[in-house]
Order: sequence, then structure tokens, then C-alpha cells
Amino acid sequence: MVSEEPEGTTAKPTGKRSTRTTRPAGTAVESTAVEAVPTGSKKASKTDTARPNIFKRIRKYLREVLAELRKVIWPSKKQMVTYTAVVLVFVVFMVAYIGGLDVLFIKGVTWLFG
Repeated sequence: MVSEEPEGTTAKPTGKRSTRTTRPAGTAVESTAVEAVPTGSKKASKTDTARPNIFKRIRKYLREVLAELRKVIWPSKKQMVTYTAVVLVFVVFMVAYIGGLDVLFIKGVTWLFG
């Protein structure tokens, strides 16, 4: 069964990675060769180490951040409510547990030295 989508739209990711294509056994992956940089005693010139303008670097960084955020599979409202409830229940349990231990240690110390 093939789902047809209108042109120009893309499907939302489901979060499942099981649809990856696999290579047949024995197929080698081509790797790109990296050119070796000669190591000489010469110092690198200033043009070799010059970095772009600070504003260009910030702009590039922000563009990359936005591109990565578009790849994120965001939880639904129901999932967020569930996750939040789980965290709150766990925090309440831990506070009660540590509070109980604190009371026990205080009673033990007052019995021992009191």
C-alpha cells in the first residue's frame, strides 16, 4: 500500500529507523582519500589561518542549529504530559525517600548522643 502525498510536501518522520536500506554482503564502502599536508618547518601564512568574520561565523552557527532542530522528532502533547507526570512522580518519591532517611538519621543520632 503506497500513500500518496500532494506534490511539494514531505512526510513527517515517524522516529523509526527500520526502513534503512542495507548493502548486500561483500559490498565495500568507498571512502574519500584525504590529502596529506606536507609538514615543513615553514610557518603558516596569515591567509592560511584567517577565520571568517565573527558575524559570519555566528550566522553560520545559527543556521546549523536551526537545521539540526528541524531534524528533531518532537514529542506529541500526550507524550509530553506523560513524561512530565513520570518525572514529577519520581521527584516526589525521591523527596519522600530522602526526607525519611533524614528523619531516621536524626532520630538515630539523637538516641545515640542524646
